[in-house]
Amino acid sequence: MKIKSQKDFFAGLMFLAVGIAFAWGAVTYSVGEGARMGPGYFPLMLGIVMSILGAVLALKATIVETEGGDKIGKWAWKPLAFIILANLAFGVLLGGLPSIGLPPMGLIVGIYALTIIASLAGEKFKLTPTLILATVLAIGSYVAFIWALKLQMAVWPTFITG
Repeated sequence: MKIKSQKDFFAGLMFLAVGIAFAWGAVTYSVGEGARMGPGYFPLMLGIVMSILGAVLALKATIVETEGGDKIGKWAWKPLAFIILANLAFGVLLGGLPSIGLPPMGLIVGIYALTIIASLAGEKFKLTPTLILATVLAIGSYVAFIWALKLQMAVWPTFITG
């Protein structure tokens, strides 16, 4: 078996692995049935569909010839690092880190940090569009999670709200 498209083959393997993990994790929940879905129904179906998609993609990569072989390029370490760091910063700022004495900074500060750090992953960084995007995301998140869904979470840092 010769891999004719490395990108498609490894993308298919990734989808297959993630799909199997989702499906495996979903069976620990009550799945239910189509008419009365349990909490495990959607992750199970998503896992199955992702696994099928991954298997088809990986199989296609071994059958269909591509020009140049679609070699995998170098890893983009800088974007990967900034995206992971942005998500970690959001989680820490949203909930705080009691082990080091950092109080929750709230949803708004977390979204601004997430947006600014994630935007550093790109080729060009411009502060003004990033701050506009962060503001739109913060307003949208406030409306969706605090106002519409009425979730109980810190919106602002505790030293501001008391």
